[in-house]
Order: sequence, then structure tokens, then C-alpha cells
Amino acid sequence: MAMRLPQVNFKARDNVALGQFWADALGWVTSQEEGPGVTNVTPANFDWPDPSAVCIDFVIVDDPEPIRYRVHLDLATRSEAHQAELVGRLQELGATPADIGQGDVPWVVLADPEGNLFCVLEPRESYPYDQTGPIAAVVVNCADPRALARFWGAATDWTPHVTNDNFASLRSAQGVGPYLEFIRTTGEPGRVHLDLLPYRAEDRPAEIARLEALGATPADVGQGDVSWAVMADPEGNPFCVLRPAS
Repeated sequence: MAMRLPQVNFKARDNVALGQFWADALGWVTSQEEGPGVTNVTPANFDWPDPSAVCIDFVIVDDPEPIRYRVHLDLATRSEAHQAELVGRLQELGATPADIGQGDVPWVVLADPEGNLFCVLEPRESYPYDQTGPIAAVVVNCADPRALARFWGAATDWTPHVTNDNFASLRSAQGVGPYLEFIRTTGEPGRVHLDLLPYRAEDRPAEIARLEALGATPADVGQGDVSWAVMADPEGNPFCVLRPAS
């Protein structure tokens, strides 16, 4: 068995405004199909879930916890000129330059209007980021990239691409959409987490048990009585197991 990785989840002070920023940034569209307090950002005419894109949910909370930059998005560019144009457009939309000690690097670190960090990558011949869509990668800071990639590869149907002591990456078995990358660096859980979705509703209890056998643990982040299950991966990163509609 395996599960899909359909979306990442941002906690937001203003889900509508932050969702609109990211929709404009990615060239996607917003919807409120899940009701008040939740903004979905997806490609136009997208049949969710589909591995060709990892979508974004923005969920309003009264007091988002401090940002600690454990999970972030990397955006893809096709050329140096495209990178410069995209950075300029993002700043016009409300992003600001961010200094996290990155030094002189070819990518650009920005923060969205609520302070969530993300990177605008330079074009890279070694990785086909120009074929991923606007999101090149969902990046997880971690202590052990090899071990965490093994866990997430087993949890999902995503396959390994690069694995070493400092970096590991996965991509959907269909070879489409963004990468899921693990980088050895410091960081603590913050506002962004991953959501998993079983293929069938009846598989969900067995999938949760399988995740626990792989090293995940139940987690309480104050969610109360909800339809999804909150868990933590072997390094303590929270994630949710959603309930399929059918």
C-alpha cells in the first residue's frame, strides 16, 4: 500500500490574502471549496488529487506559531532572465528579501507576506526543475536525509532520485510534478506541513497502522475532534492523513 501526497498546508492569519498571493505567484487559482477559513490554491482546471502538482491549502488560525522554517517551497525558473523577472514580480505582490545566512548563492531567498520563507531557484542543468511546474520542490530541513527519505518514500508511492548523507530527493512514481527534498540542516517545526491521502477510504486505518510501523507516531497539535489524523514523522515533523471522500 501507499498514499498520495496531494498538498502542503500553511497556517495563516489571513487565509484569503495569503492564498491569493500564492495563486498569483504560481499562476494558479483559489477556491473556498472546504468552507470558511480554508483557501485552496490549485492549477486552473485541476482535477485534485493528481501527481502533476502538489497543491496548497491555507488554513486560518487565531495565532500562528512562530515560523521556524522546517518546510519550505522552492520555485522553478527557466533562465536567469526568468529568475530575475519572477523575483521582481513576487516583490511587487508583497514578498520581501530574506537573509537566513545563505551568503552568496545563486538562488534568491524571499518571505511571503506572512513571513514564510521560500526560494526562487536559478536554472539547473543537473535537475529538470523546468519540467516540474512552478513549484520545483517541497523541501524539508532534517537531521538525517537518508532516513527521512526512506520513511516518506515508504509512506507514499514516490521514488528516490538522489540519496546521500546531506541530501535526498523523491518524485512521484509517474515522474511528474515537484520533488520532495530532504536537506541536512537545522530547523524546527513551523507553519507548513505535508498532507497524505489514502487511495481509498477503507484503506485509511491500515495505512495509519503502516505509518506507525514505519516510525510515525500520533501527534496532538490541539486539533480537537477532526476528520483527519495528525501524526509526526520519525524526526517529529507533523503531517496529516486525510480522509478520502469515498
